[in-house]
Parts: sequence; C-alpha cells; structure tokens
Amino acid sequence: MSIDGVHVFTSESVTEGHPDKICDQISDAILDDLIRQDPNSRVACETLVTTGLVLIAGEITSEGYSDFQKVVRQTVREIGYTRAKYGFDYNTCCVISSIHEQSPDIAMGVEDSEKHEQGAGDQGLMFGYACRETEELMPLPIMLAHKLARRLSKVRKEKVLDYLRPDGKSQITIEYEGEVPKRVEAVVIAAQHNAKVKMSDLRQDIKNLVIKEVVPPHMIDKNTKIFINETGRFEQGGPLADTGLTGRKIIVDTYGGVGSHGGGCFSGKDPSKVDRSGSYMARYIAKNIVAAEIADKIEVQIAYAIGVAEPVSIMVDSFGTSRIPEDRIKELIRAHFELKPKKIISSLDLLRPIYLKTACYGHFGRTEKEFTWEYTDKAEVLKKDADL
Repeated sequence: MSIDGVHVFTSESVTEGHPDKICDQISDAILDDLIRQDPNSRVACETLVTTGLVLIAGEITSEGYSDFQKVVRQTVREIGYTRAKYGFDYNTCCVISSIHEQSPDIAMGVEDSEKHEQGAGDQGLMFGYACRETEELMPLPIMLAHKLARRLSKVRKEKVLDYLRPDGKSQITIEYEGEVPKRVEAVVIAAQHNAKVKMSDLRQDIKNLVIKEVVPPHMIDKNTKIFINETGRFEQGGPLADTGLTGRKIIVDTYGGVGSHGGGCFSGKDPSKVDRSGSYMARYIAKNIVAAEIADKIEVQIAYAIGVAEPVSIMVDSFGTSRIPEDRIKELIRAHFELKPKKIISSLDLLRPIYLKTACYGHFGRTEKEFTWEYTDKAEVLKKDADL
C-alpha cells in the first residue's frame, strides 16, 4: 500500500540465540545434512525447544542418513549455548526425535516421472517484494533491524562485549515522508546478559557499539527514542525463558511486515515445497523487475495447487510506480522466469546444502553467493524487452 504524508513503520529482527531461531537453524541444519548426501531428499522438519529439551518431528524421505543428535548439538553449540549457566547447553540438553517418512499420497504429486511432471508439494500462495529504499532493494526497516541483530551477535561472539549471551532482539521505527525514509523514530534492543554487568554500562555499550555502528548517523536526531533492556534485567533467555518453534518468525524472515505474506514458513522444508522455493522465485522476480527500472516498488503473488506444476495464478501490484502496464509485466514474468517447481529448483540451483545460512537475519536482501534468488541477472533483458 502507498501512503502519502508523514507516517512511521516498524520492523523487528532476532538474534540466532532466540528460541524460535534456534529451531529454524536446527530444522535447516538437518535439511542441509540430508541434501548434502541426497539432493532429492524430501524433508519437512519441525523443531521445538524448551528448558533442557529439543524435540524434532516431521516427515523425511531420503537416501541419506542424518545423525540427529550430532546435528542438533553441533547447531546449538555454534549458536553459543555452550555452558549450563546459560540455562541451555548443547552437551546436556535432551534431544528427542519423532521423524517418519513423507506421506505416499503427497509423494505421488511431487515426484517427477514419465507419467507425471513434478508438481507443487502443497497448495499455497507466495509473495515476493522489492523496492528502492536500500541498495539491496529491500524495505529499510527490516534491513536495519537485521543489521542491529547481526551486530549484537557479532560483538558477543568476538567478545567485544563478553557479558552478552546468545538471546536478543532488535526493533526499529522509521519515519517516512510519503515513500521516502527520512529519520529514525525509535530503536529497541533487548540483549541477554550475565548477572555481573551494570545496566548503565550495558546500555551505553550497546548504544555506542551496536546502534551507532549500524544506524546511519544522519537519521538519528534529538527526538529519536532509544530503548535498551527496558525491563532492567534480561539474564534468563533462550529456551529456559521461552519455548521456541520452527516457523514462528515468518515476518522477520521476509520483509518485516511490508507487503503481504502467504503464511507458510521456509525453514526445515526442502525446495519441492513451494512455500520455500516459490517465495524465493517471487522475490527473484520482484527484485529483477525493480532492478530493471520497470517499477520502483512491486509485489508479486504466485499460487499453486498440490501436484500441479503450473501456478494457478500470478498477481502483480506495482503500487502505481510501474512504467508499463501491469498486464505487460505479467507477460514478461511468464516469458523470462521459470515457475514450475522443478524449473524453479533448477534455475535457482536449490538442491544444495545452503539453508542453514538462511535461517538467521532474513532470507532476502542478502549478498552471499548462495542466495541465488538475490541475483539481478535478468534485469537487462527485462528492461530491453519492456522497451525502456
């Protein structure tokens, strides 16, 4: 939606030690472990964490073998839960598995054969979005929220602030004039810490070493509000303080609340699940359209039926910023992008163990080479075909 006049918009992110993100990382670590051995693995892995417990459940069919205990404990260790005093640690947590094979009824529609083209792993609707607010062609609030959370983890892991613990959250409110971000209205940080640090020291350190390192100084003024650990204490964190579940941070994973969301999460799902691969393709389409200067902002929706290869619908909304008719944009999408699940997987090279890296700090707006859906390699041909 386009909004005129002065308004604000808020997005949040969380660190890798947040309980929900622990679950996303475990689910994607298991997926990577199996795809590394068998690229055609069918994986739908869910994780729950709570005090002293990791429970993994779901459906997996694969020629590979995953030592779930080993994968879970290694993932928890790399996140930073390495001591019992943190309330959760990789050595002593209980790991329970309840995994079974994928339903043969689903497999019938997903497997590619001479008689049946690979169809979508489920029905569903997926959205892709892009805009000109940042060089990543992403909304500014979610990009800054991710950078704050990533910086919070960085100063912890590098022991710049050695009193920090793995759990943490960030939130940022941007004031806009029309479509243009002008200033930061508010920054919120919640950082888990040990019992010894003085709250006044923590707040000063995070302001100087996290917020000022991330937020452009010209966007902060005397009216910007900064809230750091406002309850006064955040010693208990992670699974000791809060139960975590795979897929509960879907807005953090996508566009921070800007635009629409189809409702399906990504983590723990192999790319035959269009919740994941379809969303990646929708982002790829949207980003290339904006990079081609066909529109300054765009949202793309793709919808599928289980077992059917072709999408049942494509929707485009350019929010009045398109330089060509939206019907023509849909024609360009059909002409230049592969939308059948098997073709999406091939064109974006998704049968690789790349998914653990996606499980924190957003699936979109990333610059790492594994994130093929962030490439803008279609922009020039789109621009030429659109006669711009």
